[in-house]
Amino acid sequence: MASGPRVDQAAAPVARFQGDTQARAILAELFAAAVSSADPMQVLAPALPERPRGRCVVVGAGKSAAVMAQAVEAAWTDVDLSGVVVTRYGHGAPTRRIEVLEAAHPVPDAASEQAARRILLAVQGLGPEDLVLALISGGGSSLMALPAGGLTLDDKRAVNRLLLASGLGINEMNQVRRRLSAIKGGRLAEAAHPARVATLVISDVPGDDPRAIASGPTVYDPEAAADLSALARRLGPALPEAARRLLVETPLPRPPFASDVRMIATPQMALEAAAAVARRHGLRPILLGDALEGEAREAGTLFAGMARSVRRHAQPAAAPAVLLSGGETTVTIGSAEPGRGGRNTEFLLALAVALRGERGISAISADTDGIDGTEDAAGAVITADTLERARRAGLDPAAFLSAHDSYTLFQRLGDLVVTGPTLTNVNDFRAVLVLPEP
Repeated sequence: MASGPRVDQAAAPVARFQGDTQARAILAELFAAAVSSADPMQVLAPALPERPRGRCVVVGAGKSAAVMAQAVEAAWTDVDLSGVVVTRYGHGAPTRRIEVLEAAHPVPDAASEQAARRILLAVQGLGPEDLVLALISGGGSSLMALPAGGLTLDDKRAVNRLLLASGLGINEMNQVRRRLSAIKGGRLAEAAHPARVATLVISDVPGDDPRAIASGPTVYDPEAAADLSALARRLGPALPEAARRLLVETPLPRPPFASDVRMIATPQMALEAAAAVARRHGLRPILLGDALEGEAREAGTLFAGMARSVRRHAQPAAAPAVLLSGGETTVTIGSAEPGRGGRNTEFLLALAVALRGERGISAISADTDGIDGTEDAAGAVITADTLERARRAGLDPAAFLSAHDSYTLFQRLGDLVVTGPTLTNVNDFRAVLVLPEP
């Protein structure tokens, strides 16, 4: 956001907006456009590399891995394909030549470790005329989990739980994950040498850093020998001792290698797709960036202020407008036992509390993979009457926010966005619709 929001000032209203029902429909359409922009069946084929002279071994990990494998098979009907990919339980898709495994997310299980071993085995014994095509998307860190030397799978699971409750940014989390892995941080590409390696990526991280997406299994990591002792301290005394040693002891540097990485879908592409839909509805899209980070509840308060600025002062653009943003906020859990929530629903509840029922402002915030954190909803929707309906139902929104129990409140109000697995993932999507004052 250093350069400021991007606003399409040329857009002009083409229709009158009537109430919360139409607002909900528009918000749902914006979210659907963001998700569709990352459909592997639409975006993968144009990014495929030159066909290999030899074999093509397809490997991959992530919530989109199975559909990405489907898209490869559909595009390369005449190529000698084999391989194995791993995706989250319930995210599989039928394939003919590429095997699809399923494992746990966000905390790895025994299937995650087995999948990592199968993937490493698949790239053994290849030559310089062979191609390893790596299909990488968000969630791969958990789904393809092979502990580094001295660690057990239980250690990895304990670390993952600590990371999810730590408040660390996604890039810091992935620094830890790379250090504790025998397959991430470029180690999969090293295992495939001397074969050519090309990586197709659906990004779910701020800034689209390929080292951070599934912890970069085919990408050289220049920070591989960095001192991570500060992160070890932040994870606290519950960090397993074997993991602590790996984080505080500086490893030997590894030789660099080139990476052929192709981004086929990103959060910014999703925002652009939503912006195009907004313009068709006569809304001015205000693009606030694809890399929003920070505490979810603080972001909700900030967005309430921005929405008011649009409505009252026409800054940075006049209503009707929509604030669009991507990226990944965090929810830091204190010592109290949390309720059910996710970063998207917590953002929205904080936004609603800060808006105090102001008319003409509504919003959607949802994870494009269809799952907000560990819950079965992608996110939720708020409208001007959200607080009023909550209070009529005997619910105290501020109390639910303090308890990190936003999912429960929106569930009782019937305002959750439930899509099921979308089989793609370009991180969170937020749209705040701001209509003119009457």
